[in-house]
Amino acid sequence: MKKQQPQISEDKILEASWALLGEEGIEKFSLRRLADRLGIQAPSLYWYFKSKQNLYYRLANQVSKMILEEFHSEGDWKEQMTELAITVRSVLSRYPCSTQLMMLTLPHEPDIIRFTNRMLLCMESTPLEQEQKLQAVLTLANYVFYFVLDDYEHQRNVSAILKEQGDNLPSGEMIHLLDSMSESEAGLFRRMYKSGLFEVMGTDGAFEFGLKLILLGIEQVIKEQEK
Repeated sequence: MKKQQPQISEDKILEASWALLGEEGIEKFSLRRLADRLGIQAPSLYWYFKSKQNLYYRLANQVSKMILEEFHSEGDWKEQMTELAITVRSVLSRYPCSTQLMMLTLPHEPDIIRFTNRMLLCMESTPLEQEQKLQAVLTLANYVFYFVLDDYEHQRNVSAILKEQGDNLPSGEMIHLLDSMSESEAGLFRRMYKSGLFEVMGTDGAFEFGLKLILLGIEQVIKEQEK
């Protein structure tokens, strides 16, 4: 009896793509691996997506749509930018490699365009020049993207070390290295490391503080513009 071809759809392909990205990362992602996961031949995917880049666009579009659905702030520019940053971070953190996908794609899909337009509208009520408004939004977006990406890479590195060495993280080796360096070379870094200050990286508190710095900077530019 001839083996029946598995039933697939665009939604199933996208769902499988997220699962594969979560397991292997974007570096190992390929249409061949995706097809294997779906139990189909790779050429079957081309009925739905012309290329891997085309699939990336659709995944980024899906993330953009989710952000738009969850972003509801209608306050002043600062409230909108704050809620935007929190929403983007929340959504990106739930979709594996979504930050890389957003950074790899151009606004060639409807919801990516809508998301970009909504970001720009956050600053529209301010007296800044259009170029400054764009730069303010890009600065905020880049901060959120890189914050999420840095936390993602850190978690992957920790997981890789744990897999290789069990529960024995090489903290002792790090302390030995720091202790072998002079005060001028590593004194401040050593004290911060030993006191556990670097453990705040990736936390809500660290994110909120960085966001505050950006918003205060934009506010100062607006005040200067109004003089």
